[in-house]
Amino acid sequence: MKKSLLKSGYVVASMTVLTRIVGLAREIIFANVFGASAGFDAFLVAFKIPNFMRRLFAEGAFSQAFVPVLSEYRQNRSQKEAQIFVNRMAGTLGLTLFIVTAIAVLITPIFVMIFAPGFIHDPTRFGLASAMLRITFPYLLLISLTAFAGSILNSYDIFSIPAITPILLNFSLIGAALFLAPHLKNPVEGLAWGVFIGGILQLLLQLPFLKYIKLLPKPQLCWRDPGVNRVLKLMVPAILGVSVAQISLMLDTLFASFLREGSITWLYYSDRLTNFPLGVFGVALAIVVLPHLSRKHAAKSKAEFSAALDWALRCVLLIGPPSAIGLLLLAGPLLATILQHGQFNDFDVIMASKSLMAFSLGLPAFMLIKILASGFYSTQDIKTPVKIAIIALCSNMVLNLILIFPLAHAGLALATSLTSSLNAGLLLWFLLKRKIYIPQAGWLIYGLRLGFANAAMAAILWFLNAKLSAWLSWNSLQRVEHLLIILVAAVMTYIICLLVAGVRPSHFKAKS
Repeated sequence: MKKSLLKSGYVVASMTVLTRIVGLAREIIFANVFGASAGFDAFLVAFKIPNFMRRLFAEGAFSQAFVPVLSEYRQNRSQKEAQIFVNRMAGTLGLTLFIVTAIAVLITPIFVMIFAPGFIHDPTRFGLASAMLRITFPYLLLISLTAFAGSILNSYDIFSIPAITPILLNFSLIGAALFLAPHLKNPVEGLAWGVFIGGILQLLLQLPFLKYIKLLPKPQLCWRDPGVNRVLKLMVPAILGVSVAQISLMLDTLFASFLREGSITWLYYSDRLTNFPLGVFGVALAIVVLPHLSRKHAAKSKAEFSAALDWALRCVLLIGPPSAIGLLLLAGPLLATILQHGQFNDFDVIMASKSLMAFSLGLPAFMLIKILASGFYSTQDIKTPVKIAIIALCSNMVLNLILIFPLAHAGLALATSLTSSLNAGLLLWFLLKRKIYIPQAGWLIYGLRLGFANAAMAAILWFLNAKLSAWLSWNSLQRVEHLLIILVAAVMTYIICLLVAGVRPSHFKAKS
C-alpha cells in the first residue's frame, strides 16, 4: 500500500521535532556553561567548518545528485545492479573523504585563516580554533558517510531513521559539555570531542537498517561506473546550486570574525532558532519530496510530478510565513526565555535578537529553496540552480559589505535573508517559465486565506507581547508562563482563522 506524502512528511517532521527539542536543550546548556565567550566563538568556527562542508557536499550536492540516480536504479534496474552501484559509490566517496580529511587535519590553521580571518590578530581564538578543528574535522568523513547511508534509506522510503539520527550528536555534545569539559584545561575543547564521538554514533546507527533493506555497502573503487560518473557530474556544479544558504551563513561567520567578541555566537544562536522550523518542516518536506519527484520524472509522469511539487509548496506556505512572523515579533522573548541563564546575559539577548529578527525575514525563502531546488535536481537539471546560486552569492557578498557597517552582525543576517529571497524567486520563475511546474487551480483563494490567518495571528502576537525590558526583568518561570500563553493564543488564532477561511486538512492529502 502506497504511503501518502503527508504521512511520510509527518514521520520525518515528528522525528525532527524530537531531535530539535534535544538540540534546544543543548543550546540552553551551551549558553549557561560557555556564554558568548572567546572560547565558544573559537569552537563555533571549529565546528562550522566541517559542518559547513557536510551541508555543502553531503546533505547538499551529494544527496541531491545521488538520490535521483539511485531512485532511477530502484525504478528501472534490478536489486543486484542497485547493490553494485551503492558499493562503488561507497568506495569512491569513502576514499575521497578520507584523503580530504587527512590533508585538512594537517593544515587546520590555514582553514581558520580562510574561514575566520578576523581571528588572525587574536591569538587566543585563533589557537583554540586551530586545535579544536583537528579534532572536529574527521566529523566531515563520518557525517558524510552517514548522509550517504541516510540517502539510501530515504530512496527506499525509510525516513524515520535518518531523521532521528542527529539526536545522537546532540546527546554527545550535551554529555561533553556537562561531564567532559569540566575536567579539561580548556573546557570548551570537550565540545570538539563531543562532535567527533557524535559522528561515530550517527554512522553506526544507520548500518543495521541498510542491512535490513539488503543494501549495506561493500566499498569498491570503480571510477568508471556509469552511475558513479553520473553522480559526480551532477554533484560538482550542484555544490553551489543547492547550498547557497549554507555558503551565505559561512560568509556571515567570515565577516563576523572582524566584529566584536560574541558576534559569531549571537549569529549562531539566532541561526539555530531559525533552523528549528526550517529543519522540522522545510527540510522534512524536501527529504520526502525529492525521491518521490525523482521517481515521477523517471516514470515520465509530468502531471503527477507537478502536482507533488505544488503540494509541497502549499505546505511550505502554510508553515513558513507564520513561523517567520512568530520569530520576528517574539525574537527577544524567545531568546530571554530559552537562553538567558548563567553566562548568557541581558546584553547577549538584545544583540542576538537583532540577528534573529533579520534571519526570520528570510525563513519562508529558506524553506522554499529546499523544495524548488528539488524540482530541478529530481530532473537532473544542474545548470539552472547553479546560475541562480552564483547570482545570489554575489548579491550576498555585496549586501554583506553594505549592511555590516550600519547593522553589524544583524546586517549579515539580513543580507542572507534578502539573497535567499532572491534565490527562491528566481528558482520559481524558471520552473514556471519552462513549465516544469504548472500550478494547480486555487492558488489565489489559498493565498487570501493564508493572508487572513497570518494577519490575525500577527495582531494577537503584537497585542499580547510585552516590551523586552519587561521580559528581561522577569524570572524564568514568569517568562515561560507568558511565552506559553502567547504561543498558544497565536497558534489557536491561526488554526481557527484557517478553518473559518475554508482551509481543511483534506486539502493536503497528496498520494505518491
